[in-house]
Amino acid sequence: MLIQESHTDVDVTVDGKTTSMRIFVFHPTVPGYPKARFPGVVLFSEIYQVTGPVARFARQIAGQGYIVAAPSSYHDFTGPDALAYDVPGTDQGNIWKITKTLPSYDADVTATVSHLLSLPTCTGRIGTTGMCLGGHLALRASLDPRITACVSYFATDVHSRTLGPYDQANTSAIAPEGSTHTLDLLGQIKGEVAMIFGIKDTHVPDAGRDLIRAKLREAGVVFSFYEFAWAQHAFIRDELSKGRYDPAVTKVCFEVLLETFGRVLKTDLGAGDGKVPEVEHVC
Repeated sequence: MLIQESHTDVDVTVDGKTTSMRIFVFHPTVPGYPKARFPGVVLFSEIYQVTGPVARFARQIAGQGYIVAAPSSYHDFTGPDALAYDVPGTDQGNIWKITKTLPSYDADVTATVSHLLSLPTCTGRIGTTGMCLGGHLALRASLDPRITACVSYFATDVHSRTLGPYDQANTSAIAPEGSTHTLDLLGQIKGEVAMIFGIKDTHVPDAGRDLIRAKLREAGVVFSFYEFAWAQHAFIRDELSKGRYDPAVTKVCFEVLLETFGRVLKTDLGAGDGKVPEVEHVC
């Protein structure tokens, strides 16, 4: 499917400040069908904003028949240009990641979903995906009831409650009083979630992945949980991945995304009646 690329700048007001957030849009087109409509997907980037690998990932998704909107998460501090995959870029991205507030991250979700829904070519069904920081933001975006499908790649800082300003990491299974961290709000998710991790990912250790899985189950979320034996952090980044890019596993994960989005976003399931029959125990 062919793709048209553009961007739009929207104002986001949060924490007493208004800033302009650029949303990069990757729109599928079918020649001869100017009124064709497609589901939308919000794509959240790593700590480097919308880099070349993120844009290529967006094109892959858009080419399958989805309008992809990729917001520039650090509009609170800088323009839409991507940070470099080097030590200064990494250090700056990590600083902004924990300086930006949770309300600001949530306001980005609201603005990006609203933009997709404003397009006459959008069917009204919205999914979300992302990697690293973006994997966390995709999961957190699912708290917005307008989002019905999420595919999250190696989401960082969920298990430790370390997204946005924080005093210290907290990996307790018990939610702190008044917590607004993603891990403690999973019960608000109404859509379906697919979580993807590499077992060799040093950013999300075994205990962290186990905690996320347990909290999803405790919250009653409809979810799938994938762990790949030899995959490391950033295994889908096809550029400057420090030797971690794994194209074979990346291909499998893209099939997970296509299955989830295809079934939830492209199929008109209608309203659920809650009458899911118990699975028969047979051989």
